[in-house]
Formats: sequence, C-alpha cells, structure tokens
Amino acid sequence: MTLQTMIYEFGPFRFDSAERVLLRDGTPVPLAPKATEILLVLVEQAGHLVDKETLINRVWPDAFVEEGNLNKNIFFLRKALGEWDGGREYIGTVPKRGYRFVAPIDEVRHSEVVAQKRPTETSGPAARKSIRWPAITGATLLVVALAVGGWLLYSRKPHTLTAKDTIVLADFTNTTGEAILDGTLRQGLSVQLEQSPFLSIVSDQQIQQTLQMMGQNPDVKLTAQTTREVCQRTGSAAALEGSIARIGTQYLLTLKAVNCISGESLASTEAQASDKNHVLDALRKVALGIRSKLGESLNAVSKFDTPIELATTPSLEALQAYSRGRKTMAESDFAAAVPLFQRAVSLDPKFAVAYSSLGNAYWSLGETKLGAESVRKAYELRERVSDREKFYIECNYYWATGDLEKARRAYELWAQIYPRDDVPLGYLSAIDTQIGKHDKALAEAQEALRRDPMSAVNYGNLAFSHLNLNHLDNAKATADLAQAKNLDSQSLRASLYQLAFLQNDAQGMANQVTWATGKPAVEDVLLASEANTAAYFGRLVQAREFSRRAVASAQREEEKETAAGYEAEGALREVLFGNAAEGRRRALAALDLSNGRDVQYVAALALAFTGDAGQAQELAEDLGKRFPQDSLVKFKFRPTIHSQIAISRNDYSRAIRTLQVTAPYELGISTGGACSATLYPVYVRARAYLEAHQGSEAAAEFQKIVDQRAVVQNEVIGALAHVGLARAYVLQGDTAKARVAYQDFLALWKDADKDIPVLKQARTEYAKLQ
Repeated sequence: MTLQTMIYEFGPFRFDSAERVLLRDGTPVPLAPKATEILLVLVEQAGHLVDKETLINRVWPDAFVEEGNLNKNIFFLRKALGEWDGGREYIGTVPKRGYRFVAPIDEVRHSEVVAQKRPTETSGPAARKSIRWPAITGATLLVVALAVGGWLLYSRKPHTLTAKDTIVLADFTNTTGEAILDGTLRQGLSVQLEQSPFLSIVSDQQIQQTLQMMGQNPDVKLTAQTTREVCQRTGSAAALEGSIARIGTQYLLTLKAVNCISGESLASTEAQASDKNHVLDALRKVALGIRSKLGESLNAVSKFDTPIELATTPSLEALQAYSRGRKTMAESDFAAAVPLFQRAVSLDPKFAVAYSSLGNAYWSLGETKLGAESVRKAYELRERVSDREKFYIECNYYWATGDLEKARRAYELWAQIYPRDDVPLGYLSAIDTQIGKHDKALAEAQEALRRDPMSAVNYGNLAFSHLNLNHLDNAKATADLAQAKNLDSQSLRASLYQLAFLQNDAQGMANQVTWATGKPAVEDVLLASEANTAAYFGRLVQAREFSRRAVASAQREEEKETAAGYEAEGALREVLFGNAAEGRRRALAALDLSNGRDVQYVAALALAFTGDAGQAQELAEDLGKRFPQDSLVKFKFRPTIHSQIAISRNDYSRAIRTLQVTAPYELGISTGGACSATLYPVYVRARAYLEAHQGSEAAAEFQKIVDQRAVVQNEVIGALAHVGLARAYVLQGDTAKARVAYQDFLALWKDADKDIPVLKQARTEYAKLQ
C-alpha cells in the first residue's frame, strides 16, 4: 500500500497534513508557516523524540538558522494549542535534546486516498485508530523513518496556488431539479471569491471568447469537461467545480479545485444548508474553505469576508437575474442586460451592485443620465457590500459625478488592493485620456492588458491610446493581435475606423461600417463616425444623411441621449459651416431629446456660435448647478461656452482670459456618450485671438489643432483650422504662408459640396491673395 496524506486529530483539534490547516472544532487556528511545519513533523513522529537538529533541518532545509528561531516557533505553537484547551500539554520538552508530541492522536484516513497505517491497537471504527506507541527496535525505527522521510521530501505535492495563477469557475452541477439554482450559485461563488486579493478569477468575457475559439456557443453550460478545456486554453492553474444536491429538506454543497491538465484534485470542501433559504450561507462556507486550502492566508480570508446575502443580495431570484445580466453584458449586449438588472433591483431594491451594473450598461449605451441615476442609487446603498464591490460602486459614482480626481484616487486604491484586477487600470486610462495625458493613459492601458491579456476591450483601449499619440503602427499591431486571437469589441472597431481615417484608407473605414451594420448599439457609432468623416471633407449632404441614420439607429434601440448627441454634433457642424439657422434648429432638437451633460454642452456651444448668448448662458449655468463636482464641466465645458459668448459680445480679452483654466484639459478626448467635441477650447481661443487681430497668437492656436491630427481625428475643426491658420497669416502679412494654408484646406475640400458658406468665403479670400 502506498503512503498517502493523513489527517491527525487530538483533543478538539484536527490537522490536515496536506493542506497545512489546523482546525479547532471546525474553526481555523492561525499559525505561522514555520510553526505549522514544526507541528507536522511532531505529529508525524508522535510519541517519539524529535531532536532540535532534525527539526531545524526539516523546517529550514535551505537556510542557516539559530536555535532561537526554533524555540520561538515552539512557543507560538504551544500558545496556539494551549489557548484552545485550557493548558493541556501537547508538546513535551526533552532538555537539551528536542521535543516530543505527547498527546494521544487519532489518525484519520483521507476520504480520497488509502493510507499506510502505523502499528496501532484497535479502539474504534475501522477508519479511526487510536495510536499507542509500543517499543520499536532501532532497526525498525530507522526503516520507518527513512520511508516516511523520503515520501515527505519527494512524493507530497503542494496544492496551494501562487500569486500568478488564475482559476476558472464551472457551473454548479444541480441535481435538485430547482431551476432557480442554475447559474445563480456560480455567480454567488464568483462574488465570494472576488473579494480575495489572492485569487484571480478568469472573467466571463475571457471565458466567452475562449469558448468561441473552441467553436462553442458562448451560452454553453460550463460543465467540468468544458471548464477544464477553458482552463487549459487560458493557461489557468485550476478549475473550480461545484455541485448541489438535495437530501430530504437539506441541501449539500460541494466544491473542489481540480488541476485542469492532470485532473488531480487539489482541494475540496463541503457545507450543508438546512433549507433553500440558507443555501447562500452554505455557499459562503465552501468559498471560505476553498480560499484557505488554495493558499490564501487566514488573515486575508478573515479580512475579506462579507457574506453574500449582505454583500450582494439574500434573494436567489434577484441573484439569478443579476447573474444573467452580467453574462449578457459580458457578451457586449448591453441593451439586453438592462431589463435583467432592472428585474434584479425590483426583486431586491437594496441590491447595490446590481444598480451599479445597471449604470454601467446604460453608459455603454451612451445613456449617461440614466447611468448616473443608477450608480447614485448604488452609492447610497454601498454599506451593504464587500470591499471589492464597494470599490466598484464608489468608483462608478465618482465617474458619474465627474469628479475625476476623486475617481482617480479610488481607482488607484482599487488597483493597489487588488493588484490583479484590470478594471481600475482601464478606467485610469480613460481618465487620463479625458484630460489629455495620453502618455500616462497609454501606460495604464498597457498594464490593463497585461493583467487581462484576453480582454477585447483592453485591446481596443490600447489601440485607441496608441492612436492618440500618433503611434499608428503600434495601433495596427495591437488590433491585428486582438483579431488573431478572435477578440472583437465596439471599441476595437472604433479604433480601427479612426486608424483607417488617419491613414486616408477609405476602404478600411467602409469595412468597419459594414461590420457594424445591423448590430444594436454598435451600428449608430460607426454611422456617426461616417458623418464626421464626410463633414471633415466638406461633404455636408452625406454628413447629414449619415447623421440622420445614426440618430434613427439609436432611437430604434431607445437610446435617446445617444440620438440627442448625434443631433448636437450635427448642430455644431452646421453653425461652423455657416448655416446658423439649421444649426439652431438641430441644437433645440437635441435638447428636446435629452439634457444629458455632453448633449447640453455641445448644444449650448452651437447656440453660442449662432450668437444666441442668452440661451447658451442659461444652459451653461444649468450645467454648473446639475454637475457641481464635474471636473470637465468646471474646467472645460462652461469656460468654453462662456468664452464663445464673450466673442459674440466682442469682448475678446475676456474670452481669452476665461479659457486659461482649460489649458490642462484641452487636449483631452471624450470617452463616453455620443458627443466628442475634442479640442474646442483651443479652437475657440484661436477664434478669440483672430477676432482681436492678434495674428501670431491665433496662428499658434490653429497650428496646435493641425499638429494634433491624431487627437482631433475626424472632428470638422481639424479641417477648418487650416482656414483659421490662413486668416491668421494674413493678419501677420505673411501671404505666402496664408496661400499654403488655404491650399491645404481646399485640397481637403476638393470634393466638397459647392454651396457651403465657409467654403465660398475661403475661396473668395484665397482669390484675393493671387
């Protein structure tokens, strides 16, 4: 018979030699690692003297340590044992020689193995032997010691995970016949395990992408076999396989960790629930058990342990709806996820993280106002959640309020406490993109991808960050790598579209629009990009048609704020082209659809350009009242509106002065909603200098826009900046440079519609220079 791992019982204690876990009546007893190893050696040699040299060599095999280290750990071990059992002696001291484990031990055969027994006297059931230590000859002792020592040193494999390992969660095998438990327990287990800073769970997005690579439907049930294959393909260390069975009125939950390559059981745990109302409590117990057995410290297990019924919801029905919503959102079907999250919060109105997830789904649809309402509700309920959920909720709230500095600090702390999460790094990258710190945004996007190298969203964000820095080759390489891995997302396609635009690749842009056709919540984004591109080249009729189709597509998906954003962008485009009446009409139409933050900003700016200073001022003041903490409202949106109002009133010095606060933010790019309006503080400042006849200063601002083509992308001011630059050179008396600037504009607009007012005026001005 082969030697196998044993469980030792003495007094109220139970010590698992393989898992290195000491329990007192089922409760973990904290022990330092070296004290644990000393206990293992002593119980294995119970009744026999273990000299100090042997203990030191076994516990510190690769290091020189003084005897004091051994004495200190013996003290800690005795204290841990004595605290529980009224001072009973377990470890005897043999002066100047060593130690002996003196308490009676019951040796229990592990449930999954066959053990090699020591000589004992029968005093109980066959599976339990009370050990009494007879006299053993020296030769026999030597043989046994060599056999046991060799097995311990070479045969026993550690079952703990490392800080670099990842695990995959399987669906629970449900033999109860109760459909409410399908999918629900896996989500509940995920919530419990995600509290751990030690464990890293492969995300649902990564699982679905891996399933697609396997030729499987993303909705396929994650059976043990399927999960192990996903585990292998994602380079994970283990699969967690759970089951629930009904025994009378009780429920038995079992969870085991399995090596996904060999199929070897690494650890297992189980718990019972007296009825269905206590299933979530039993789920918490198996989660805590598996965390400890997979190598997480008892301190961390204890610190990051909020019961799921408190952290998330006590309602199985609400948890099931939430689980389905998360899975649907992982498939990027945000519109379908919304009603599932709505059902979850209707079943449990205190379901904080469901409100926050609902907010994220709304944001992904461009519905920032609805998203903000949901995350604010989550923030009000955040005291009922786990630490990790609290990070998620608070970060979403600060994002909703627009307080980018508070959001940054919260995301940085999240990234520090949970150093394997990619989510906070993705948002930190988005924050720095919005305020124009593109180098920093790139580094954060790279780190997010390093943390989750199978995230399509992370690839899209990294490609976008490369584009903003004009790293076109790197952006292309990033997109190619994602597609080689069969990873796709709206953000990746949007980046590919902008890459094609910057490379003057008309077919490349058309390919992305074709890909998006018919895809809900995606089609409108690419149609709006086509509208911007058409306008950039002066094809206003085409731009209007693409814009109309984008609005219609968004409205079909009931995305009112998104549709309003496209109307607002169209309004701004019209007034910049010189069509003030049409611009005003579309701005008011946008405001009829939504007063979302970005919509109201762009509509107000369009009205300010038309000279409607009164209404523009009202909208700017309303933004300040509704978004008092919003960094972009305070330092970018309102100053830009106020500056354009000052220009319309011929107060150019005030206009220039008002825009001073925007300097740290002016190169930022919007990462949410349908309105981008990038570099408009620079454009308005340039116009103020131009109207003030400060040609040199105006030229510098317009040149900034021309030089930042990768940031401004297909915004129409990227083309119109050439006209402004030409006019600035005229003010300076530099007709040669002015002619070149006009020529650059007219080359861009060589196929433009003939009756656009700004084009007619530019041609007239250029003709005067000949």
